[in-house]
Amino acid sequence: MAFGPLDAPPPPADDPPPADPTAMIRSRRTARPSAAVRAALTVPKSPQARMARQPTYRGDDAEPQDAPPPRPARGTSRGEPDDTPAPGTPDAEFENSLRPRRLSEVVGQRKVVERLGITLDAARRRGEPLGHLLLDGPPGLGKTTLATVVPRELDPDGGPGNIQFTSGPALRAPHDLVAYLTCATRGSVLFIDEIHRLPPAVEEYLYPAMEDFRVDIVMGEGTGARTVSLNIEPFTVIGATTRSGMLTAPLRDRFVNHERVEYYEVSDLAEIVRRNAAKLGLTVEGDAAEQLARRSRGTPRKANNLLRWCRDFTQVHSERGVLTPTLAARALEMREVDALGLEDQDRRYLRTIIEAFAGGPVGLSTLSHALSVPTDTLEDEVEPYLLRCGLMQRTSRGRVATVRAWEHLGLDRAADGGSLF
Repeated sequence: MAFGPLDAPPPPADDPPPADPTAMIRSRRTARPSAAVRAALTVPKSPQARMARQPTYRGDDAEPQDAPPPRPARGTSRGEPDDTPAPGTPDAEFENSLRPRRLSEVVGQRKVVERLGITLDAARRRGEPLGHLLLDGPPGLGKTTLATVVPRELDPDGGPGNIQFTSGPALRAPHDLVAYLTCATRGSVLFIDEIHRLPPAVEEYLYPAMEDFRVDIVMGEGTGARTVSLNIEPFTVIGATTRSGMLTAPLRDRFVNHERVEYYEVSDLAEIVRRNAAKLGLTVEGDAAEQLARRSRGTPRKANNLLRWCRDFTQVHSERGVLTPTLAARALEMREVDALGLEDQDRRYLRTIIEAFAGGPVGLSTLSHALSVPTDTLEDEVEPYLLRCGLMQRTSRGRVATVRAWEHLGLDRAADGGSLF
């Protein structure tokens, strides 16, 4: 049957009759989407999320196939925990560092080590935590090293002990300290570096924890606030500071033990260099260790830095890999460290006073502009060692170079008038 251009085919016999438009709109508002539409709109979950929703099977032969295999525990084959740190963690870096791990391995600071050994022995015999300890002294002299040795000495099993590390600037509010105090165990150590920089609020919050081993926590706000006192395990606070004068008297008096570390002798530094060279796998011959010790400014940290540089220099310029006195002298000469331990900036400082200002006196700000170095850098980094060596003086009129500075630089005072003023 043919249809004309204006004719339409009849509807199929099985089609439903047309519905009411109002009823169609009402049904679209209330009807739920079909299963196919819901499946298309559903975001697929990750394999981890699907695995987390699976039930846990406790039977012998009912373990799901997608469950991850259990991770083997380290050290269980020997029946004891393995304290070997994972590679790349801070503990691994500590294991590879040059710090001694026992009090008997500490070189130098004989009086401090002797007194600390007696205190530790008495605490072990009584079965009590060590009294709070304050370590005072210039940077790089082993305050952190002594702090890491204490928990190892207190551990009855000879293990690494329990120690937490933080610093004064990191504790900005009392709630920053709560986590360390609540995690403390009996006999554990809380090491606070640069303790003189503690905010007053944190310092006052630490007082009851040090004396009564109690933490006061405020619950709520406003008129409904209440204070809850929590008893914590007896622990030891070890504070390290480079400026004990900035500590308040109440905080300083709460430390039962107060030890001050001093600069090291050349013989002690030479022994430290030999021991650390053995740890680094470097052979030292002759008086190479003494050369590094004399140029380390009495600081073990400086000696270790020079030792690492000499090791690199030896590996490049020596076929045997042995640090001889000649190689040590060449390495230190390339590092621009002279026989007295002065670096290039120190010698520039003295030469500027002598050559530009006839030996002084000259003001600090004038020297800062002449050297293009900030005044705080000169006061904190350059001048302390020069003052200790007697190469310069601080007077009311300014900085003055001493006779020893002229002699060390190989300059003749007679050619410049023969007088320092």
